[in-house]
Amino acid sequence: MRDGAPKVKELADANRSAETNSPILRPPKPQKREKADSAPRPAEGIRRVTLLALPLAAAIALCLHWLAAANEAAAEALLYTYFLSGLLIAALMAIAVQPMWSGLRGWMRDSSPLITAAVVCLVVWELVTSVLHLLPLPYFPGPAGVLSSLVNDSGVLFDSTWHSLVLLLGGYTLGVVVGLISGVCIGWFPYARYWGMPILKIVGPIPATAWIPLAMVLSPSAMFSAIGLIALAVWFPVTMLTASGISNTRASYLDVARTLGAKRSYLIFNVAIPAAMPSIFIGLFMGLGASFLTLVVAETVGVKSGLGWYVSWAQGWAEYGKVYAALLIMAAFFSTIMTALFKLRDHVLAWQKGVIKW
Repeated sequence: MRDGAPKVKELADANRSAETNSPILRPPKPQKREKADSAPRPAEGIRRVTLLALPLAAAIALCLHWLAAANEAAAEALLYTYFLSGLLIAALMAIAVQPMWSGLRGWMRDSSPLITAAVVCLVVWELVTSVLHLLPLPYFPGPAGVLSSLVNDSGVLFDSTWHSLVLLLGGYTLGVVVGLISGVCIGWFPYARYWGMPILKIVGPIPATAWIPLAMVLSPSAMFSAIGLIALAVWFPVTMLTASGISNTRASYLDVARTLGAKRSYLIFNVAIPAAMPSIFIGLFMGLGASFLTLVVAETVGVKSGLGWYVSWAQGWAEYGKVYAALLIMAAFFSTIMTALFKLRDHVLAWQKGVIKW
């Protein structure tokens, strides 16, 4: 027993030294806080670049415009100089104010890269057109000429935008209402589906603009024909996707509602239509895109006002600065309507957040 005691003690000492020297069981060394605190944070560098990119791009655009001002009309050059100078001053003021205004700071973090990219596009545009003259006039005017046309023809452009809005909302509303009614009927009632699907398969694939000659003959006025063409362009996708959503409603939803004593009207309006809302909104977005295209084409035939009419009129007089000004108005006009529809979708389908990735 006395001879075995030293051996047991030696084994215990060996195990204790192994645990101490093991890289797994050894406690981690505390990191030096000085090095960690002194290291630069990448987020701050990115934020600094984001803040300075916009005024830098505006300053470059202003310097380039001063070089190209000799090749442009004095009024156009002066107006564009005011625009770039105002943009530069606004960017510098925003940088100075954003530390004290959290809302402005968040907006600049999200929107400053996009605005900077737009200013860079202006720089490239003026470099190619007004400085290097790589694109021929009058088909490709510089940004100063387009801004001048936008300001000088603001009254006509506002009137044209208003008429386009009336045509678009009238045709889109009519197409959505008719499309929802026909879609619900085709999706729910087998008899309506039997007769309605062949009509959809025959009439739906034909572009709405192909009906322009017939619409001009049948309609008493150009405005009614334009509204009818827009409604026809919206009707097909809304009807098709509404019918698909109604017909694909889960049978378990309907069975539970019938078990609780629900009638046909309740099943349609409180079960099938809410379940089909994702498909319906897809049809609304597709119809909105089709209505934009149909609006511009329909306004070039017979209508005496509107953005499409303005583009056709300016192109006939070779006023391409006005053409590009109208295109900018169209982009802002259509983008605003699309954003409003997205907001409506987010409100109606709020239950999808966290379930479906948008």
